[in-house]
Amino acid sequence: MKSYEEYIESKSDYYVYTPSVAAQQLFFYPLQCGHFFYEPGYSLCRDSFDSFLFMYIEKGSMVLEYSGQKCLANAGQFLFLDCYQPHSYHSLNGCECFWCHFDGVMARAYYDHITARFGTVFSLANPQPALGKLKSIYDTFRMAKPVKEPLISKYITDIFTAFLLGLPMDKDPFSHVSISEEAVAYINEHFARDISVESLAKRAGLSQYHFIRVFKEETGFTPHQYVVNTRIAAARYLLKNSNLSAKDICFHTGFSCESVFCSAFKKHQGVTPTQYRDSE
Repeated sequence: MKSYEEYIESKSDYYVYTPSVAAQQLFFYPLQCGHFFYEPGYSLCRDSFDSFLFMYIEKGSMVLEYSGQKCLANAGQFLFLDCYQPHSYHSLNGCECFWCHFDGVMARAYYDHITARFGTVFSLANPQPALGKLKSIYDTFRMAKPVKEPLISKYITDIFTAFLLGLPMDKDPFSHVSISEEAVAYINEHFARDISVESLAKRAGLSQYHFIRVFKEETGFTPHQYVVNTRIAAARYLLKNSNLSAKDICFHTGFSCESVFCSAFKKHQGVTPTQYRDSE
């Protein structure tokens, strides 16, 4: 479809899609997508447009005003916007963009998670994985291909994954994201040993206070909680899949003594290790 908006060049095009009921209940789904060439002076202001928006700035720049803030999105940057909230954007010097309005059951959770880390406008060291999937959604409609809703949903999930795995260019490669991942990997390998928060913070090169704050921000748990949760998960597996005694499992999973193990296990599971083993 051709756009008839002011300050949008005639070579621009966009497509509208109505998702099935099943897609609305199960998947991520596109609502509109397009490839626009904005002329200098383009401006849009909305109180709400029921969707979320991916936009990639191919050329030029776009000024975004959202949540009381004003920021500039330049060529090579992504814009990820909650259009349920009041928002506006305009281009002073013109802009070429690929964009997709979408929604889905988990869309807000992904939006909150990604923008809390990277903001609404960000650059990736390698934008191609996310941009490629955005273009795949656009090409599905531009080339009139059959719309396979599970596949389109996967494309949107792939964009999220590319955002989360692709290091933003303005982030330090030794930032808290990689620190929490390194700490989790170390805990998963060494949970049966004596692991202290002090030793984890030292490995990360941070103070204990900073390490605990960053780790909880990224995982939702304190380092101590994560260690205990990992040990309990390992104990649950051994109780159901081995003949080891509770005492042996205690030491195989890093607890200091059987009483501490039983107390922690009951606190987490609501039953003793023996009761858990005997349950169906």
